[in-house]
Amino acid sequence: MMKKKLTFPIALFLLLFFSCQSGEKVAEEMTGVEPAPKVRLIYDTDANNELDDQFALMYLLVNGPTFDLEGITVNATRSGGNIDEQYEEAKRILQLGQRYGQIPLLKGADGSFESIQPFVKEEDFDGKAGVDFIIDQANQAHEQELILLAVGKLTNVALALEKDPAIASKMRVVWLGSNYPKPGEYNQDNDTVSMNYVLNTNVPFEMVTVRYGEPSGTDAVKVTQAEINEKMPGMGPQIENPITGRHGGEFSNFGDYAVSLFEHIDYYTDPPARALFDMVAAAILKNPNWGEKKEIPAPILINNEWIERPDNPRKMSVWENFDKDAVIQDFYKTLENFELISPKLP
Repeated sequence: MMKKKLTFPIALFLLLFFSCQSGEKVAEEMTGVEPAPKVRLIYDTDANNELDDQFALMYLLVNGPTFDLEGITVNATRSGGNIDEQYEEAKRILQLGQRYGQIPLLKGADGSFESIQPFVKEEDFDGKAGVDFIIDQANQAHEQELILLAVGKLTNVALALEKDPAIASKMRVVWLGSNYPKPGEYNQDNDTVSMNYVLNTNVPFEMVTVRYGEPSGTDAVKVTQAEINEKMPGMGPQIENPITGRHGGEFSNFGDYAVSLFEHIDYYTDPPARALFDMVAAAILKNPNWGEKKEIPAPILINNEWIERPDNPRKMSVWENFDKDAVIQDFYKTLENFELISPKLP
Protein backbone atom coordinates (compact mmCIF):
# COMPACT_ATOMS: atom_id res chain seq x y z
CA MET A 1 0.00 0.00 0.00
CA MET A 2 1.32 3.44 -0.88
CA LYS A 3 1.87 5.84 2.03
CA LYS A 4 -0.22 8.97 1.84
CA LYS A 5 1.84 12.16 1.58
CA LEU A 6 1.17 15.05 3.92
CA THR A 7 -0.67 17.89 2.27
CA PHE A 8 1.14 21.24 2.22
CA PRO A 9 -1.08 22.91 4.89
CA ILE A 10 -0.60 20.02 7.32
CA ALA A 11 3.14 19.94 6.73
CA LEU A 12 3.35 23.69 7.23
CA PHE A 13 1.35 23.43 10.48
CA LEU A 14 3.69 20.77 11.85
CA LEU A 15 6.74 22.80 10.87
CA LEU A 16 5.42 25.87 12.63
CA PHE A 17 4.38 23.84 15.68
CA PHE A 18 7.79 22.31 16.22
CA SER A 19 9.63 25.54 15.44
CA CYS A 20 7.74 27.20 18.28
CA GLN A 21 9.04 24.70 20.81
CA SER A 22 12.12 25.72 22.80
CA GLY A 23 15.40 24.27 21.62
CA GLU A 24 15.89 22.53 24.95
CA LYS A 25 12.43 20.95 24.84
CA VAL A 26 12.88 19.66 21.30
CA ALA A 27 16.31 18.30 22.15
CA GLU A 28 14.89 16.52 25.17
CA GLU A 29 12.05 14.98 23.15
CA MET A 30 14.36 13.86 20.34
CA THR A 31 17.12 12.41 22.51
CA GLY A 32 15.30 11.53 25.70
CA VAL A 33 18.02 13.38 27.62
CA GLU A 34 17.12 16.30 29.87
CA PRO A 35 19.26 19.44 29.48
CA ALA A 36 21.98 19.92 32.08
CA PRO A 37 20.86 21.98 35.09
CA LYS A 38 22.06 25.57 35.18
CA VAL A 39 24.93 26.60 37.42
CA ARG A 40 23.34 28.52 40.29
CA LEU A 41 25.62 31.22 41.66
CA ILE A 42 26.26 34.54 43.34
CA TYR A 43 29.01 36.71 41.84
CA ASP A 44 31.09 38.49 44.52
CA THR A 45 33.31 41.13 42.93
CA ASP A 46 35.49 44.21 43.33
CA ALA A 47 34.07 45.31 39.99
CA ASN A 48 35.96 48.60 39.61
CA ASN A 49 39.42 47.21 40.40
CA GLU A 50 40.74 46.73 36.84
CA LEU A 51 38.96 45.07 33.89
CA ASP A 52 38.72 41.30 34.29
CA ASP A 53 35.76 41.59 36.70
CA GLN A 54 33.75 43.27 33.97
CA PHE A 55 34.57 40.59 31.42
CA ALA A 56 33.58 37.87 33.88
CA LEU A 57 30.26 39.53 34.70
CA MET A 58 29.36 40.04 31.05
CA TYR A 59 30.30 36.40 30.39
CA LEU A 60 27.81 35.34 33.06
CA LEU A 61 25.10 37.64 31.68
CA VAL A 62 25.29 36.33 28.10
CA ASN A 63 25.44 32.63 29.04
CA GLY A 64 21.74 32.22 29.74
CA PRO A 65 21.57 28.48 29.02
CA THR A 66 24.45 27.85 31.45
CA PHE A 67 24.11 30.18 34.43
CA ASP A 68 21.40 30.97 36.95
CA LEU A 69 22.70 34.21 38.48
CA GLU A 70 20.96 34.86 41.78
CA GLY A 71 22.67 38.18 42.35
CA ILE A 72 25.85 40.22 42.57
CA THR A 73 27.58 41.40 45.74
CA VAL A 74 30.42 43.90 45.61
CA ASN A 75 33.37 44.56 47.88
CA ALA A 76 36.12 47.19 47.87
CA THR A 77 39.80 46.39 47.45
CA ARG A 78 42.73 48.82 47.36
CA SER A 79 42.24 49.81 43.71
CA GLY A 80 39.06 51.11 42.17
CA GLY A 81 37.79 53.29 44.98
CA ASN A 82 35.28 52.73 47.74
CA ILE A 83 32.23 50.49 47.79
CA ASP A 84 30.11 53.04 45.93
CA GLU A 85 32.52 53.10 43.00
CA GLN A 86 32.65 49.30 42.93
CA TYR A 87 28.84 49.24 42.89
CA GLU A 88 28.62 51.76 40.05
CA GLU A 89 30.92 49.76 37.80
CA ALA A 90 28.93 46.57 38.36
CA LYS A 91 25.81 48.60 37.59
CA ARG A 92 27.32 49.73 34.26
CA ILE A 93 27.93 46.14 33.17
CA LEU A 94 24.43 45.11 34.20
CA GLN A 95 23.06 47.98 32.13
CA LEU A 96 25.14 46.93 29.11
CA GLY A 97 23.87 43.38 29.64
CA GLN A 98 20.23 44.54 29.75
CA ARG A 99 19.78 43.18 33.25
CA TYR A 100 20.10 46.17 35.59
CA GLY A 101 17.08 46.20 37.90
CA GLN A 102 16.42 42.56 37.00
CA ILE A 103 19.35 40.94 38.85
CA PRO A 104 19.94 41.89 42.52
CA LEU A 105 23.02 44.08 43.04
CA LEU A 106 24.08 44.67 46.64
CA LYS A 107 26.87 46.44 48.47
CA GLY A 108 29.13 44.28 50.61
CA ALA A 109 32.13 45.13 52.74
CA ASP A 110 34.11 48.30 52.30
CA GLY A 111 36.51 47.41 55.14
CA SER A 112 38.33 44.28 56.26
CA PHE A 113 37.00 41.14 57.90
CA GLU A 114 38.96 41.79 61.09
CA SER A 115 37.45 45.26 61.51
CA ILE A 116 33.87 44.17 60.78
CA GLN A 117 33.75 40.73 62.45
CA PRO A 118 32.85 42.02 65.97
CA PHE A 119 29.73 43.72 64.62
CA VAL A 120 28.08 41.07 62.42
CA LYS A 121 25.40 40.30 65.01
CA GLU A 122 24.35 43.95 65.25
CA GLU A 123 21.42 45.49 63.36
CA ASP A 124 23.74 47.27 60.98
CA PHE A 125 27.38 46.82 59.95
CA ASP A 126 29.67 47.48 57.00
CA GLY A 127 28.59 45.15 54.19
CA LYS A 128 25.33 44.01 55.77
CA ALA A 129 23.25 44.07 52.56
CA GLY A 130 25.64 41.83 50.62
CA VAL A 131 26.38 39.53 53.55
CA ASP A 132 22.70 39.01 54.37
CA PHE A 133 21.96 38.32 50.70
CA ILE A 134 24.56 35.55 50.64
CA ILE A 135 23.09 34.03 53.79
CA ASP A 136 19.51 34.27 52.50
CA GLN A 137 20.36 32.59 49.20
CA ALA A 138 22.32 29.82 50.92
CA ASN A 139 19.38 29.08 53.21
CA GLN A 140 16.85 28.85 50.40
CA ALA A 141 15.56 25.41 49.52
CA HIS A 142 16.66 24.74 45.95
CA GLU A 143 17.33 21.75 43.73
CA GLN A 144 20.73 23.12 42.67
CA GLU A 145 23.71 23.83 44.90
CA LEU A 146 24.68 27.45 45.38
CA ILE A 147 28.13 28.45 44.17
CA LEU A 148 29.62 31.62 45.58
CA LEU A 149 31.96 32.79 42.82
CA ALA A 150 34.29 35.22 44.59
CA VAL A 151 36.77 37.16 42.45
CA GLY A 152 38.04 39.74 44.95
CA LYS A 153 38.96 39.61 48.61
CA LEU A 154 37.07 37.02 50.67
CA THR A 155 35.66 39.49 53.20
CA ASN A 156 31.98 39.08 52.28
CA VAL A 157 32.35 35.30 52.25
CA ALA A 158 34.01 35.16 55.66
CA LEU A 159 31.48 37.57 57.20
CA ALA A 160 28.56 35.47 55.94
CA LEU A 161 30.13 32.33 57.43
CA GLU A 162 30.78 34.15 60.69
CA LYS A 163 27.21 35.41 60.97
CA ASP A 164 25.61 32.08 60.02
CA PRO A 165 28.06 29.16 60.26
CA ALA A 166 25.36 26.72 59.15
CA ILE A 167 25.59 27.95 55.55
CA ALA A 168 28.97 26.20 55.22
CA SER A 169 27.10 23.03 54.30
CA LYS A 170 24.72 24.81 51.94
CA MET A 171 27.05 26.34 49.34
CA ARG A 172 30.39 25.97 47.58
CA VAL A 173 32.98 28.75 47.34
CA VAL A 174 35.01 29.12 44.14
CA TRP A 175 37.64 31.82 44.63
CA LEU A 176 39.88 33.50 42.08
CA GLY A 177 43.02 34.27 44.05
CA SER A 178 46.48 33.34 45.33
CA ASN A 179 49.79 32.35 43.79
CA TYR A 180 49.71 29.17 45.89
CA PRO A 181 52.10 27.56 46.72
CA LYS A 182 54.04 30.82 46.40
CA PRO A 183 53.20 33.92 48.46
CA GLY A 184 51.57 37.10 47.26
CA GLU A 185 48.63 37.96 44.96
CA TYR A 186 46.29 40.93 44.97
CA ASN A 187 43.01 39.37 46.15
CA GLN A 188 44.75 37.36 48.84
CA ASP A 189 46.77 40.29 50.15
CA ASN A 190 43.74 42.57 50.40
CA ASP A 191 42.38 40.50 53.30
CA THR A 192 44.53 37.54 54.32
CA VAL A 193 42.62 37.20 57.58
CA SER A 194 39.37 36.50 55.73
CA MET A 195 41.09 33.90 53.54
CA ASN A 196 42.55 32.05 56.53
CA TYR A 197 39.17 32.19 58.23
CA VAL A 198 37.47 30.55 55.23
CA LEU A 199 40.24 27.93 55.02
CA ASN A 200 39.50 26.98 58.62
CA THR A 201 35.78 26.46 58.06
CA ASN A 202 34.12 23.43 56.51
CA VAL A 203 32.68 25.20 53.46
CA PRO A 204 33.67 23.43 50.22
CA PHE A 205 36.44 25.65 48.84
CA GLU A 206 38.09 25.79 45.41
CA MET A 207 41.06 28.06 44.69
CA VAL A 208 41.43 29.18 41.07
CA THR A 209 45.11 30.10 41.05
CA VAL A 210 46.59 33.32 39.63
CA ARG A 211 50.35 32.58 39.68
CA TYR A 212 51.78 35.74 38.18
CA GLY A 213 54.20 35.07 35.34
CA GLU A 214 53.68 31.32 35.32
CA PRO A 215 51.96 29.26 32.60
CA SER A 216 49.96 27.21 35.13
CA GLY A 217 47.76 30.02 36.50
CA THR A 218 45.01 32.29 35.19
CA ASP A 219 47.69 34.94 34.60
CA ALA A 220 48.53 32.98 31.44
CA VAL A 221 45.05 33.58 29.99
CA LYS A 222 45.94 36.93 28.42
CA VAL A 223 44.54 38.93 25.53
CA THR A 224 46.39 41.74 23.79
CA GLN A 225 45.08 45.24 23.36
CA ALA A 226 45.38 44.81 19.59
CA GLU A 227 43.15 41.71 19.71
CA ILE A 228 40.51 43.54 21.76
CA ASN A 229 40.60 46.48 19.35
CA GLU A 230 40.13 44.12 16.42
CA LYS A 231 37.49 41.74 17.75
CA MET A 232 35.42 43.54 20.36
CA PRO A 233 33.91 46.72 18.80
CA GLY A 234 30.13 46.47 18.61
CA MET A 235 29.89 43.07 20.31
CA GLY A 236 27.22 42.11 22.80
CA PRO A 237 23.68 43.25 23.54
CA GLN A 238 22.78 46.74 22.34
CA ILE A 239 21.08 49.21 24.68
CA GLU A 240 19.02 52.25 23.71
CA ASN A 241 20.28 54.62 26.40
CA PRO A 242 24.10 54.67 26.43
CA ILE A 243 26.00 54.48 29.71
CA THR A 244 28.84 56.79 30.69
CA GLY A 245 32.00 54.73 31.17
CA ARG A 246 34.23 55.00 34.20
CA HIS A 247 36.79 56.85 32.06
CA GLY A 248 34.17 58.95 30.32
CA GLY A 249 32.62 58.42 26.90
CA GLU A 250 29.26 56.87 26.07
CA PHE A 251 28.73 53.20 25.27
CA SER A 252 25.80 51.16 23.97
CA ASN A 253 27.44 47.72 24.06
CA PHE A 254 30.07 45.90 26.05
CA GLY A 255 32.40 45.44 23.10
CA ASP A 256 32.98 49.16 22.73
CA TYR A 257 33.33 49.55 26.49
CA ALA A 258 35.93 46.76 26.56
CA VAL A 259 38.04 48.73 24.07
CA SER A 260 37.87 51.73 26.40
CA LEU A 261 38.85 49.62 29.42
CA PHE A 262 41.91 48.36 27.55
CA GLU A 263 42.81 51.92 26.59
CA HIS A 264 42.91 53.03 30.23
CA ILE A 265 44.96 50.29 31.89
CA ASP A 266 48.64 49.78 32.64
CA TYR A 267 50.63 47.22 30.66
CA TYR A 268 53.75 45.32 31.70
CA THR A 269 54.26 43.14 28.63
CA ASP A 270 55.21 43.57 24.99
CA PRO A 271 52.91 43.39 23.11
CA PRO A 272 50.51 45.06 25.58
CA ALA A 273 48.25 42.40 27.11
CA ARG A 274 46.13 41.81 30.21
CA ALA A 275 45.03 38.60 31.89
CA LEU A 276 41.31 37.89 32.20
CA PHE A 277 41.70 36.18 35.58
CA ASP A 278 38.11 36.40 36.80
CA MET A 279 36.59 35.27 33.52
CA VAL A 280 38.59 32.05 33.72
CA ALA A 281 36.98 31.28 37.09
CA ALA A 282 33.55 31.70 35.49
CA ALA A 283 34.52 29.66 32.42
CA ILE A 284 35.56 26.56 34.39
CA LEU A 285 32.12 26.54 36.00
CA LYS A 286 30.71 26.27 32.49
CA ASN A 287 33.21 23.61 31.39
CA PRO A 288 35.46 22.05 34.06
CA ASN A 289 37.56 20.50 31.29
CA TRP A 290 39.08 23.93 30.64
CA GLY A 291 41.26 23.53 33.74
CA GLU A 292 42.79 20.88 35.98
CA LYS A 293 41.65 20.40 39.57
CA LYS A 294 43.37 18.58 42.40
CA GLU A 295 42.43 18.10 46.05
CA ILE A 296 44.88 18.87 48.85
CA PRO A 297 44.77 19.25 52.64
CA ALA A 298 43.98 22.93 53.27
CA PRO A 299 47.14 24.90 54.08
CA ILE A 300 47.29 28.17 56.03
CA LEU A 301 49.07 31.47 55.34
CA ILE A 302 51.34 32.69 58.15
CA ASN A 303 53.61 35.74 57.77
CA ASN A 304 52.95 35.67 54.02
CA GLU A 305 54.22 32.11 53.69
CA TRP A 306 52.09 29.07 52.92
CA ILE A 307 52.32 26.43 55.64
CA GLU A 308 51.27 22.97 54.55
CA ARG A 309 49.09 20.92 56.89
CA PRO A 310 49.35 17.38 55.45
CA ASP A 311 47.32 15.85 58.29
CA ASN A 312 44.52 18.38 57.98
CA PRO A 313 41.22 16.50 57.42
CA ARG A 314 39.79 19.67 55.89
CA LYS A 315 40.41 19.49 52.13
CA MET A 316 40.30 22.12 49.39
CA SER A 317 40.62 22.05 45.61
CA VAL A 318 43.27 23.85 43.55
CA TRP A 319 42.64 24.79 39.90
CA GLU A 320 45.55 25.20 37.46
CA ASN A 321 46.69 24.62 33.85
CA PHE A 322 43.88 26.36 32.01
CA ASP A 323 43.00 25.98 28.33
CA LYS A 324 43.58 29.59 27.27
CA ASP A 325 42.41 29.21 23.67
CA ALA A 326 39.20 27.41 24.59
CA VAL A 327 38.29 29.97 27.25
CA ILE A 328 38.97 33.03 25.09
CA GLN A 329 37.26 31.63 22.01
CA ASP A 330 34.20 30.67 24.04
CA PHE A 331 33.99 34.23 25.34
CA TYR A 332 33.98 35.68 21.82
CA LYS A 333 31.56 33.04 20.54
CA THR A 334 29.15 33.49 23.43
CA LEU A 335 29.20 37.29 23.22
CA GLU A 336 28.53 37.12 19.49
CA ASN A 337 25.64 34.65 19.89
CA PHE A 338 24.45 35.78 23.29
CA GLU A 339 21.48 34.42 25.20
CA LEU A 340 20.80 36.58 28.24
CA ILE A 341 20.31 35.04 31.66
CA SER A 342 16.83 34.94 33.17
CA PRO A 343 15.80 37.93 35.31
CA LYS A 344 15.37 37.50 39.05
CA LEU A 345 13.48 40.73 39.72
CA PRO A 346 10.31 41.99 37.98
